[in-house]
Amino acid sequence: MSMTTMLFENDTSLIRRQAWGQIFGSCIEKTREAGDRSIEQAAHLAGMEASEWAAIEAGYVPTEASQLRSMAGALECGYDRIATMAVLCRDAWKQ
Repeated sequence: MSMTTMLFENDTSLIRRQAWGQIFGSCIEKTREAGDRSIEQAAHLAGMEASEWAAIEAGYVPTEASQLRSMAGALECGYDRIATMAVLCRDAWKQ
């Protein structure tokens, strides 16, 4: 495999990861906004720092079930819904 091919695959993987992370973050943001909560309010309800919540909305997809459960509670949405979305977004960049 050439160096150019390896670099292209790494760039494609990074772009895919960023895109799916942004999709997840956008879903979290829209759900939070629909509940008329600020980032600070949602983070507080989830037992998180506002910076952690902001990072998720910016594209970080959490892996901890406990964090996803806390977020689901803060958003008043089912854990299954948020966990499924997280798994789909994380798994999408592995292909």
